[in-house]
Amino acid sequence: MTETLLDVRNLRVSLKTDRGMLNAVRGVDLQMKRGQTLCLVGESGCGKSLTAMALMGLLPRYANITSDCFDMAGEDLTQKPQSKLAKLRGRDVAMIFQDPTSALNPTLTVGRQLTEGVMRSEGLDRAAANARAVEMLDRVGISNPEARLTQYPHAFSGGQRQRIMIASALMGRPRRLIADEPTTALDVTIQAQILRLLGELQSTLGLSLLLITHDLGVVASIATDVAVMYAGRIVEQAPAEDLFHAPQHPYTRGLLRAIPVPGVTPRGSELPAIAGRVPGLIGEMRGCAFRDRCALGSSECASDPVPRHGDDAGRFVECFKVTPGEATQ
Repeated sequence: MTETLLDVRNLRVSLKTDRGMLNAVRGVDLQMKRGQTLCLVGESGCGKSLTAMALMGLLPRYANITSDCFDMAGEDLTQKPQSKLAKLRGRDVAMIFQDPTSALNPTLTVGRQLTEGVMRSEGLDRAAANARAVEMLDRVGISNPEARLTQYPHAFSGGQRQRIMIASALMGRPRRLIADEPTTALDVTIQAQILRLLGELQSTLGLSLLLITHDLGVVASIATDVAVMYAGRIVEQAPAEDLFHAPQHPYTRGLLRAIPVPGVTPRGSELPAIAGRVPGLIGEMRGCAFRDRCALGSSECASDPVPRHGDDAGRFVECFKVTPGEATQ
C-alpha cells in the first residue's frame, strides 16, 4: 500500500472581518500519498491558497484554524498546529510561492537566502550549506551555480527566479512539496519548462506534490489526481484521466466546457461561461454553494448535509443530483 504522507480531515479556516466571520475553507479533506501529484483547482477566491497556507502553518494568528485530523510525518498536528508545523516546515514540507519577485529579498544574495534556513534548522556550517545550495541550484537547471550564489535576485530572469524558489524549497530535502500557482507570472514557454522541472523532481526525489492552480491546462500536463474546489469546499476529486474524460460535478463540467479544444472549437467562437456569481462566504452557508449557478439546482440543494458519493478508487463527488458513473462532459 502506498504510504500516506499527509492526512487532513475537515480543515476549516475562518477570518474575522468587519462584516462578520469569513468562512474561507469549509471542511476540506486532503490526503497525499508518496509520489502523488495532486492538483487543487478552482477559480480565484475559492480558498486554494488559504488551504495551502494552513497546511504550512503560515496563516496569521487571527485566523481560526480547526480540523478533525491533521497528520503529517506521523505527527498529530490537530492541537497547536502552528508551533508543531514550524518544526516540520522546510524539512518535511516546503512551499513554492506564487510570485518569486516578492518572495525573494532583493537586498540579500541568493546564496544567503538559500542557506539561512538549513543553517538554523540543521546546524550546517557555511561551507556545507553553500555546497547544498550549489547542488540544488544545479538540480533545478541554474548554470554556473557556484558563481550565482553571490548574485542578487535582480540579476536573474523571471523563470530563473522561479527555479531559485524551487531550489529554496528543496534545501531541507522535504518529502512533501506545495506549489501555489508556480507558473502564473511566467510566459507560456517558461511555464512549460517549470512544469517539466517539477515533474522531473517529483519523479527523481519521490516527492508528493500538491500543485495549486486555476489553469486546467497545467493540470492536464502534470497531475495524477485532481481535487476541484468551490467556495471553500472540495466538490469533486478523481484520478486526472477520469476527471477529464468523465467529469461529474456540474461545476467541474462547466470549467471543462470553457476550455477551447484545438481542432474542435471554432476559431473566434464564444466559449460557454458558468452563469451567476460565486456566493459570499460571510456567515454560515447551508447546502450546496453552487446551487444558484447550477442547471440541476432545486430546493433540495439548500439542505444539509450535501451527500458525498465515492468509490474504492478514491473518486468522490458532492452533489444531490449526480452520483459516480452518471455524469459525462
